Amino acid sequence: MELHDVWFVLIAVLWTGYFFLEGFDFGVGILTRLLARNRPEKRVLINTIGPVWDGNEVWLLTAGGATFAAFPEWYATLFSGFYLPLLIILVCLIVRGVAFEYRAKRPEENWQRNWETAIFWSSLIPAFLWGVAFGNIVRGVKIDQDFEYVGTFWDLLNPYALVGGLVTLTLFTFHGAVFVALKTVGDIRERARKLALQVGLVTAVLALIFLMWTQVENGDGQSLVALVVAVAALVAALVANQAGREGWAFALSGVTIVAAVAMLFLSLFPNVMPSSLNEEWSLTVTNASSSPYTLKIMTWCAAIATPVVLLYQSWTYWVFRKRIGTQHIAEPAH
Repeated sequence: MELHDVWFVLIAVLWTGYFFLEGFDFGVGILTRLLARNRPEKRVLINTIGPVWDGNEVWLLTAGGATFAAFPEWYATLFSGFYLPLLIILVCLIVRGVAFEYRAKRPEENWQRNWETAIFWSSLIPAFLWGVAFGNIVRGVKIDQDFEYVGTFWDLLNPYALVGGLVTLTLFTFHGAVFVALKTVGDIRERARKLALQVGLVTAVLALIFLMWTQVENGDGQSLVALVVAVAALVAALVANQAGREGWAFALSGVTIVAAVAMLFLSLFPNVMPSSLNEEWSLTVTNASSSPYTLKIMTWCAAIATPVVLLYQSWTYWVFRKRIGTQHIAEPAH
């Protein structure tokens, strides 16, 4: 296996990790409007991800940095062609981070309600747009012979990509609901399980449509295996959720995300960004990669740093593993 193939796999792993971790993160943000009935319950939901949300976003930064270093042509075409949706995602992530930090800084009702609204929308919009973006990457976009995107923003809003956006939105919401059921006690835990069932059924229908569509247009034997694993894991997650086995339900919803993202990358390889105008103008792992020496240096750095990061983040989740409820929410200090 060539180094550019290795880095394609590593970037796929980074995006998979990001969607697994930030997926429930976004889902919890969406549930602050759909599940919480009052301010203490909103605080419970936010506190379930409070210690980890910023660490989850490191996966996005690493995936973007790895793409820039390993496949500069891919990075340039992607970030210039998808400039507006990626800018919207970036603004949402900034607003979301500020909202988490500033929400409790003042006691006024309007102040806290406005920041909670910001958390909801800055979680929902990226959850949808990431699916749209990756749907377009797999489907192919208008790239010319100079490897430049020549389409418009409206070309990105095609039916396939929009269905992909709905899949990530509902899947992340389901993942978040299962996480809330795993991390809370009392009435909010039971309501999270019921909502997870409702959202999960919608997710199953949308995911089956989107993944079958992907398989028909771009799939092969390996992607078909990933499709089967994704669908089976989602069904098993629904069963585990109904049985009250929140740990299994969360693990299986994570497997669904991992298998679905793996299917997209398997359908994409050896391309990294197909051209819908001419197959010969597609960006591939070969023509979009950095020099072998650059990839070699990156591989050594990744081999040293990655285990350290994984150990630290795993330790963080272990420290903050206990369930919480409204009885654990302290009175405001104002």
